[in-house]
Order: sequence, then structure tokens, then C-alpha cells
Amino acid sequence: MAAGPGGSTQDEVRRHNVSTLLRYVHVHGPTSRAELTSAMQLNRSTIGTLTADLAGAGLVREELPARTAGAGAGRPSLVVWPRPEQVYVLAFDIGVDYLIAARVGLGGSILDRRELYRPRGDYGLDDVVAHLCRFNSEMSARAEAGAVCVGVGAAIAGVVRESDGLVRFAPNLGWVDAPLGEVLAEGLGRQGVRAQVAVGNDADLGVLAEHVRGAAAGSSDAVYLTGEVGVGAGIIVNNKPLRGHGGYGGELGHMVVNPAGRLCRCGARGCWETEIGEKAILDAAGHPNGPRSTVPAVVAAAAGGDPRALAALRHVGEWLAIGVGNLVNIFNPEVVIFGGLLRDLFPAVEQQLCSTLRTVGLSAPREQVRLTAPGLGADSTLVGAAERAFGPLLFDPPGTLATLV
Repeated sequence: MAAGPGGSTQDEVRRHNVSTLLRYVHVHGPTSRAELTSAMQLNRSTIGTLTADLAGAGLVREELPARTAGAGAGRPSLVVWPRPEQVYVLAFDIGVDYLIAARVGLGGSILDRRELYRPRGDYGLDDVVAHLCRFNSEMSARAEAGAVCVGVGAAIAGVVRESDGLVRFAPNLGWVDAPLGEVLAEGLGRQGVRAQVAVGNDADLGVLAEHVRGAAAGSSDAVYLTGEVGVGAGIIVNNKPLRGHGGYGGELGHMVVNPAGRLCRCGARGCWETEIGEKAILDAAGHPNGPRSTVPAVVAAAAGGDPRALAALRHVGEWLAIGVGNLVNIFNPEVVIFGGLLRDLFPAVEQQLCSTLRTVGLSAPREQVRLTAPGLGADSTLVGAAERAFGPLLFDPPGTLATLV
């Protein structure tokens, strides 16, 4: 975390240092000046100047630490706190049968949230955006006076062009080339939101959140699998997201694992999601397609000894392990995280996964990998949308605020 690269101008070094300090407090929470001095390898005077600048901008506040028994007589180091009540983003999670909105404060705390669950169907872009704008109106009315929205993030299960938030393909919503970013920015703009809107694939945002705050924190290489109707993946390699040339990488649900398998909605046969996706689970267990509670019901039935449910989980566990084995061999991750409906399945098939991996994964990368549920539970993609929305502020705090206030 050393200050700016060689050859940088004084202004660039200062912006880098302000950015680094704010990001540290955003991720780690209340932090003493002494800890910041050590972490950033800067002198106390410089840290004092940086924190004063951020405090003057309303992004942080400084307080004396609470005195504890046995504390020394020396002058205590001030503690730098983020100001979530004054600086926040809007985060949206757009699912096949749900919409979730949250107002997330600097530091990552969820200040307010709204949820809507409804039957599956091809809901139009305007319908979805109207609900999200309604949620914003309700939440902004509860925000503190003078609070500033510094970003907007939206997660969606689909192929997204991140440069402008165009959803190229979201089959389970019936969207093709839907300008979500543009329409959402227009709708929120009419409500007075001037912040930048960022739209991302749900798996990419899920792995971002887990890398910053969840099960992959401290890991340099991670894979986050998410499954609702289909299956996708977010991938971190050497602490950087792996998205591909156009930003469309990670569609691992369409990795062919069984050429003699079922026809997939993408037109190929035997894609991974045809063996481990929701429809495959429900078909194998003899459950009709239904609400979100159906897959957990299969897991519960298996726990109760239902033979067909047990057979369905064995089938899915086998194919899940084959796909994960491929990922372990290719990416050599430290951790593989099972999100979405796979979060419900993971405890039931974990032992089988570990057993099968011993036969399908190379020993060297397999011995290094950890399989786990998300550290953020069901909120990985929502938190990821918030982290993406905070990106511009954390990169350039004074420059971003200058465009909003």
C-alpha cells in the first residue's frame, strides 16, 4: 500500500493516497491513525492531512477511542470512522422472480432495503425499472438530511455489456439488448439521483463482494458459482476479476460436460447447467417447477430420507463435482464459493463433492482449494452491486464528490 507509483505528479500521488485511505476504512471499518500509518507506510503528519481532507468532505469522522482499563497514559491515536449515514449508494439485485433494493452506506452497512417477490414471467424493462425507482423513492425519504448518493449498482443474471449497462441476453427475463443502465439512470435522474449507474452480471458482482467482505477475503484466486434457473460464475485471478475481452466471461453454465445430455436453452447439448441447474434438480426429484422454496424442499426431503430426493442430490452432486474439478484444474483457485440455489445444495452434497473431486481433479490444485458457502449468505450479489457502485468514489473521492454536490 505504498504511496503512488514512481513518476507520478504530486496531485496524482495525493489522489492515490486519499483513495487508498478511504478504501481501507471502507473495507476494514473504524481504523486508528496509527494503523493507517503502518498499513499505508506513510508518516503520521501525512495521514493526519489525508484524514482531515476526508473529514472536511464529509466522508469520514475522527473520534478518540474509548478508554479501556490498563490503557497507557500516552496520547491515544484518533480513530477514523466512515460516515454511512451521510454517504451511500443504491444497490439493486434483479432476479427471475424477485427484485431487491438497498441503500448501502460507506463502510458496507445496509441502511435500508426493499424486496418484491412475484411469479416468474417475462417482465418488461420498464416494469422492472419502475419498481426500482419506487424503492428508491421510499428509501431516500428515510435518508438523513444532507445525505449524498454517490453511486448506483445493479446485478442481473444475464450477459451484460458493462461499458453502458446494456443487457445483451437475459433469457429468464426474456430480455435481448435491453438498455438497463440507460433506462435506470433516466428513471433515477428524474428523482434527483445524479450518480453514475453501473450494471453487472450477478456472478461477477457476487465474487467481488465475497472477495472484499466474504468467504474469499484475503484470497488472491477465487471462483463464485451462482445458480438460479441457470448457472454462472464470477472469477478472481491474482486479485483481479477475469471477465474476458468483452466482459462476457464466466458463463460456465454453458461449459459442455455431457455431449449426450439434454438440449440447453443456448442451443448446445449437455451444458453444465442442464445437469446441475434448477430444472435438472426438480426433474430428478419429481418436483414441478415452482417458487423459490422448491429446491430447499428437495434438500429437506432428502434429509428426511425420501429416496427420489436422495437420488436427485446424488446425481446433481456428481455433475457438480465434475464441473468444479474442471474449474480447479484450470484456475487453481484458493476457494470455490457456492451461491444462489447452490448455497442451499452445498451442505447436502459437500461430502460427495470432496469425495468425487479426488477422482476428477489434479492432486496439486485440489489439495489447495477450499469449498464453502458464501460468507455473505444470500446477499452476495446485492453487496457486490453496492461495491461496484462505490468504485468511482473510492478511486477518486474529491473528483466524484465534485460531480454530485
